Amino acid sequence: MNVNEFHSMLEEKGISLSPQQLTQFERYYELLVEWNEKMNLTAITEKEDVYLKHFYDSISAAFYVDFTQVTTLCDVGAGAGFPSIPLKICYPHLHISIVDSLNKRITFLNHLSDELGLENTNFYHDRAETFGKNKDHREKYDMVTARAVARMSVLSELCLPLVKKGGLFVAMKASNVKEELSNAKKAIGMLGGQTDKMYSFFLPEEESERNIVKIDKVKETPNKYPRKPGTPNKLPLE
Repeated sequence: MNVNEFHSMLEEKGISLSPQQLTQFERYYELLVEWNEKMNLTAITEKEDVYLKHFYDSISAAFYVDFTQVTTLCDVGAGAGFPSIPLKICYPHLHISIVDSLNKRITFLNHLSDELGLENTNFYHDRAETFGKNKDHREKYDMVTARAVARMSVLSELCLPLVKKGGLFVAMKASNVKEELSNAKKAIGMLGGQTDKMYSFFLPEEESERNIVKIDKVKETPNKYPRKPGTPNKLPLE
């Protein structure tokens, strides 16, 4: 996906990018490749692949969720900033928090944010399990996002404690999500969530499956969740 295709395909979805926003994406790409030579941020470095598989793919959440109605967003395990930084570029009003367990990624994200001139961005070096217990962040966000970092039962325990009651957890997944959702039904309910909808589509050009899962936060998460670091992955609530 070249830059013109990126621009026009987003335009078709009702997302119009200004010259400044397009410049921010271009600089994002340059910094990603530059820093990737020093640290492992991504295996995808070809420009057209980055625009399709990182930028466009991240923004695809906005095809199914109205981000104009969201103010505070927390992105769990964002790595090099996906999906939250592309969403922030498209929707500058968002207040973004990213939590990631690797400090070198946080260093990159701070530099990226400064270079792109992004405001209201905060980056936290922490485990999601610990972060979810922090009273400054627990049940404070309108929306929490996660992009394919773990299976749904695990993701739910890491993300739902951060979503305020009445807010939304949006998981971005590849294939096999129906089975994952079925296995995660118990966990989602225990953690105060309720599955709203799942949207499936194919990424343009390469035609790989993508799924956007929306989970409503209908009641508060019990205090014992999330459990200690590592426990959700070893002993998922299934």
